[in-house]
Amino acid sequence: MILFLTRTYFPDGTNGKLEYEGKFICHTIELPWKQNETKVSCIPEGEYFISKRHSKKFQWHLEVLDVKNRSLILFHPANNALQELKGCIAPVTKLSGPGLGLMSRKAFSQLKNLVYARLDQKESVQLIVQSGFLTLEG
Repeated sequence: MILFLTRTYFPDGTNGKLEYEGKFICHTIELPWKQNETKVSCIPEGEYFISKRHSKKFQWHLEVLDVKNRSLILFHPANNALQELKGCIAPVTKLSGPGLGLMSRKAFSQLKNLVYARLDQKESVQLIVQSGFLTLEG
């Protein structure tokens, strides 16, 4: 399974569109690009693999593996990148501004169910992060 995250960068946050086989899954929000600095920047564009992860804070969620000079980059619910993220990626149902979104838990649940189904079948899940043009409407 290959997921494509196409981003648009803004000074106050990064917005994205997550797709699988050309079909829209959800929007995403992230921190702005700040040279991959820990806890203040989104991760670099590139190719990554995704795995299941569990923590007390987020319960079952998704981890983006092997991010250069970074660790614990997760997909988890959040609606405000600057206030709730430290380098992670938050799925959102709707974008409401740069790095801002709505109904993150709903979007995260849909993404998690899709990815977990593939991982449970021992299929690898790859994430390709790239830049592209994206409006707030998607």
